[in-house]
Amino acid sequence: MDYKTISGSAEDRFVEKKSEFIGYIRHTATEQEALDFIAGIRAMHRKATHNCYAYILRDNNLSRHSDDGEPGGTAGVPIYEVLRKEGLTDVTCVVTRYFGGVLLGAGGLVRAYTKAAKIACDAAEKLDMRMAARLRLTLAYSYYGKIGKTLGDFDVRTVSEDFGADVVITLYIPAGSEEPFTKALIDICGGDISVEKETETEYNFG
Repeated sequence: MDYKTISGSAEDRFVEKKSEFIGYIRHTATEQEALDFIAGIRAMHRKATHNCYAYILRDNNLSRHSDDGEPGGTAGVPIYEVLRKEGLTDVTCVVTRYFGGVLLGAGGLVRAYTKAAKIACDAAEKLDMRMAARLRLTLAYSYYGKIGKTLGDFDVRTVSEDFGADVVITLYIPAGSEEPFTKALIDICGGDISVEKETETEYNFG
């Protein structure tokens, strides 16, 4: 199944009416990874007023969020909604708040936690993951310049090109497109091309 996630982790921060908000986000494939990440942020910010969070996982279609002492619905849900609207999964976002002495009100809290989650997402490297076939093409130099448009038409991602006795190209193509892609290449090369499927796996098309 195609899905969108992030690579590694990212963070960003801002100050709103003397309260500091720090947004953290990390790729988490399991609930245990999510809980470990949340625990790590809490340990790092033991003196923070709140460490609110949300996570969305493909594993068991699981999602959770917490206001961590903020008024109900003003922190965890806004963080969750940012992740959902960004279309992200297998991610955990924690927003740490250091209270600055000025009350923000319910609306102000929602806006602040939304902003903190959004800037954390914006700081992260997005991954557009799809099931893909890894193909190995072997062809004569005379056909190399002729297949470029077909590679673009089928949204392939070239991994390597080896110019030896023949041209050998290794690439990824969205799963299910191998047959029409191969047929198009055979037509262009008059059958004088080898297309070998090496494996099928998840790949980032972002």
